[in-house]
Amino acid sequence: LRRQRQMCIRDRSTTIIMSKKLAEEYWEKNLKYLLILLSIWFTVSFGFGILLIDELNQIKIGGFKLGFWFAQQGSIYVFVILIFIYIGLMNRLDKKYHPKK
Repeated sequence: LRRQRQMCIRDRSTTIIMSKKLAEEYWEKNLKYLLILLSIWFTVSFGFGILLIDELNQIKIGGFKLGFWFAQQGSIYVFVILIFIYIGLMNRLDKKYHPKK
C-alpha cells in the first residue's frame, strides 16, 4: 500500500490532517475567492472612482455626484462588505474541508 501524502493545517488550537489533494483543492478555491473579490473591489475603486468618474458624475444622489461618492466613500463601503462576504465564504469552505471536531 502506498502512503498518501498528508498536509497539516493548524486551525486555532487543533491540528487537522488532510490529504495533499484536499489541501490543494482548498487553497485553489480560497485563491479563486480572493481573485474574484479583489477584482470586484478593483472595479469599484479604480474603475468607478477614476476611469468612469465623468460618466458617473452625471448622476446625482442626495446632492452628490455618483463618481465623487464612489471615489470618496463607495470603494471603502464595498471593501468592508467584501470582507464580510469573504468571511462567510471561508466559513463555508472550512466546514466543507475540515471535519467536525
